[in-house]
Amino acid sequence: MPTITVTTTVNAPLSKVWQYFTQPEHIMNWNNASPDWHCPAATNNLVAGGEFHYTMAAKDGSYSFDFNGTYEGLEKESVIVYFIEDGRKVIVTFEETAEGVLVTEVFEPEEVNSMELQKMGWQAILDNFKKYTES
Repeated sequence: MPTITVTTTVNAPLSKVWQYFTQPEHIMNWNNASPDWHCPAATNNLVAGGEFHYTMAAKDGSYSFDFNGTYEGLEKESVIVYFIEDGRKVIVTFEETAEGVLVTEVFEPEEVNSMELQKMGWQAILDNFKKYTES
């Protein structure tokens, strides 16, 4: 199956990057692809077999959906592997570099939207994560 990769380098300590990426109170602040969307609810049980549930919603209330999944495995401050509830696999890695923490997400695309549109959406969310974490 083809995959899509998005990356960003966050200028912050690895422990902060991990915390902001995994804790619900932070996830709700960056998990949106555009300013007219938000993430009004998030829960995260970050253990193998644990689940996460994020509500993604248009700020005007016109549309919302749940983004849910189950963790297959993880290594603290290094890698997270999960399956979205539709069965697609996602691998997130965190790597310390001279420029900061390189966050890489590799995911299996869905079949409704174009690969380019999916890449743009996931990259926009990752860019929001970088901006939030560095502020």
